[in-house]
Amino acid sequence: MNDLPAKIQQLAQSFLDWVGSIEFIIQAGIAAFAILAAYLLTAVVKARFKAPTADAALDGVNVVADVLGKARELALPLFAVLALAVAMEVSRATIQDVELVRIVLGLSVVFLIHRIVNRFISTKFIIALTNWVALPVALLLVFGWLDDVTGLLDRYSIEVGSIRVSAYAMARTIFFGVFLFWLGRISNSTGKRVIRSRPDFDVRTREILSKLFEISLFVFIALVLLQVMGINFTALAVFGGAVGVGLGFGLQQIASNFISGIIILLDKSITIGDYIELEDGRTGILRDLTMRSATLETFDGKDIMVPNEKFITTTFTNWTHNNAKQRYSLNFSVAYKTDLPAMFDIVRNVVASHPKVLSGDDVPIEERPDAEIESFGDSGVNILVEFWMEGIDDGVNRVGGDLLLMIWTALKENGIEIPFPQREVSILQS
Repeated sequence: MNDLPAKIQQLAQSFLDWVGSIEFIIQAGIAAFAILAAYLLTAVVKARFKAPTADAALDGVNVVADVLGKARELALPLFAVLALAVAMEVSRATIQDVELVRIVLGLSVVFLIHRIVNRFISTKFIIALTNWVALPVALLLVFGWLDDVTGLLDRYSIEVGSIRVSAYAMARTIFFGVFLFWLGRISNSTGKRVIRSRPDFDVRTREILSKLFEISLFVFIALVLLQVMGINFTALAVFGGAVGVGLGFGLQQIASNFISGIIILLDKSITIGDYIELEDGRTGILRDLTMRSATLETFDGKDIMVPNEKFITTTFTNWTHNNAKQRYSLNFSVAYKTDLPAMFDIVRNVVASHPKVLSGDDVPIEERPDAEIESFGDSGVNILVEFWMEGIDDGVNRVGGDLLLMIWTALKENGIEIPFPQREVSILQS
């Protein structure tokens, strides 16, 4: 610190010597001529291309004119950059010195970037990031001070074991962190919008996939930030391996259900609204599917929580996944004296008259209501009735109960007897 005034005085004297040199004066003249040429070219361009009128801007018809109106404001810095680039080559060819022209060219580039960002970008975050971070860094680079500033910031650091975190690393991490998380937020919104617009996924699947995409994206950003900070991945890998082994034993079932949930989503074996019968006989409609479990709602108002692993390791019956049509059967008996062909016609017509039973000429013959002899019983002939319907015969669709009542009424009206068990008792005299 004691020699700081001497260094400042030395720098000031060097600057004055440079300003008074013939090379500086020649470069100043060349740069001034280049800027003057840029002004003249800008005046010509603005005279040839008029700005759009207020009416054209308001009605929104002439979009091209609006863009050209904004582009007119870039004419001066753009022509200045081009003219100074030519001037730098002229200075290099004449006096072999381009320091001043290079500085002026750099300032022109910075001004051009500032004008582009503030005229064509509406995102406040990008504008603030450019004005307060990118442009100051660009100015340091133009004047050749960037290496000195970064070196100074790198001297101040904190060391914890083998990890060293400097002020320069922190500033770099904050800058890239803010930018990457902003970029990640934009990418996350775009990715979610694409996933949710897929018609081949159901609502729950789209939500789960969008959440997985979000988690993966930000994990990737976090890994990139760790690399930017200079943290050694080897130490993290060893630590992560130890933690992974511990979690593997403690959270084995959770991990198994999580992976099973992903497999279910990919193979589409079950979807929301399916009627599922488990291996133990319990049944219900799939109402919710998360990364841990599925919820089956029974017709008696209960919810069955089924771990996702069960749908991978055990068998189950999905009644309505690919085809909502189901076949059901009814059983009853009639007396042996019954006219069976006439009774069959009566039963078929009764079953076909139900509004929820599939019937008619447009229905395949194998799906039409049918009645046939199932077997011969002790007290009568056992009859089997088969019918098809859309949906499950339970809950709001109590078709089987309705049909039994309708069949009983029809048999009674036609005098057809439903037998009951009878026994003949003979008493033998000894």
